[in-house]
Amino acid sequence: MKAVHESTGDRLLWCVLGLALVLPVAMLIRGAVRNGIVAPFHGQSGDGLGDYGVVPDFSLTERSGAVLQRSDLAGSPWFADFVYTRCNGSCPLLGEKMSRLEHAVGGRARLVSFSVDPAHDTPEVLSAYADRFGASAASWLFLTGDVASLRRLVGEGFHLAVADPPPGEPELAGTITHSEKIALVDANLRIRRYYDGVSADWIDSALADLADLATARGKNGA
Repeated sequence: MKAVHESTGDRLLWCVLGLALVLPVAMLIRGAVRNGIVAPFHGQSGDGLGDYGVVPDFSLTERSGAVLQRSDLAGSPWFADFVYTRCNGSCPLLGEKMSRLEHAVGGRARLVSFSVDPAHDTPEVLSAYADRFGASAASWLFLTGDVASLRRLVGEGFHLAVADPPPGEPELAGTITHSEKIALVDANLRIRRYYDGVSADWIDSALADLADLATARGKNGA
């Protein structure tokens, strides 16, 4: 009976984690601000966007095998999503949306996909996954690395949820619950906005925000 109770508890915890991932990201950010994890935005940005802190430093491996660091992404805006190649749920939809975004931005921003299953998603696996969506090697990057670093980057750096299934649940093996949010990062490596990656109209909003960033940067002479 004890084993049954423990299994039920694990399932309940997994359900709670899954529910937490669908809460509006604003609630997560507000909580992070209260706890001092994210510094709230102060002053006028000139572009109407928020400021949810700087992306922390990282050193990860791109699908090409090259090492990519945070500094390599400075100087131009980029969009980040969080996927894993064995996902049969939202990840394919996110990939399709990101592919549309890649064509729509026309080189004005890069796309970066972080694996939340890095133990499985080797550069070779990510390369095949990228080909599935026709991702350009120049404008759409796919990153993997050690598990601890990526989980810390997603959870503490981007303030998004990522969770493994509970132990002892073989039917959930290989399933990773993760955020479906897309993050906009500006040229100074600051997180400026989150989008619901599976919604119908977020790409239009992302393009408008990208234009606002460019306008504000031009006014500042950057």
